Amino acid sequence: WEYAARGGNQSQGYKYSGSDNADQVAWYWENSDASGNSNLYNGRGTLPVGTKQPNELGLYDMSGNVWEWCWDWYASDYYRNSPQDNPTGPSSGSGRVIRGGSWDSSAKSVRVAYRSDYTLSYSSSGIGFRLLRKR
Repeated sequence: WEYAARGGNQSQGYKYSGSDNADQVAWYWENSDASGNSNLYNGRGTLPVGTKQPNELGLYDMSGNVWEWCWDWYASDYYRNSPQDNPTGPSSGSGRVIRGGSWDSSAKSVRVAYRSDYTLSYSSSGIGFRLLRKR
């Protein structure tokens, strides 16, 4: 997930996926007022995909809008002793990693480097997953 969010081999090293300015690439708490949206929380909710600029690979909404479930198990201390190249995460755990932040997150949480976790039974309008298709 992080390799794609950072822009792959075209990465410019941005803080968010495609920019150092969260407002250019992410829907998050400070800018997600979606009045009239059917999924409201204080006038906020998910917004249409692709309405912010993409990252270097042309991927939209890798920062913000909806957290993305990742396959990795979560361990808060894993990266202290993990391999530098392609860390795969712990072999087991009680929660899976979520990345990218959502419409109800702070700007800090939509950074590419930020990660959190939930148990697999948790559901929310702010968490989803990404489907890919091969052309």
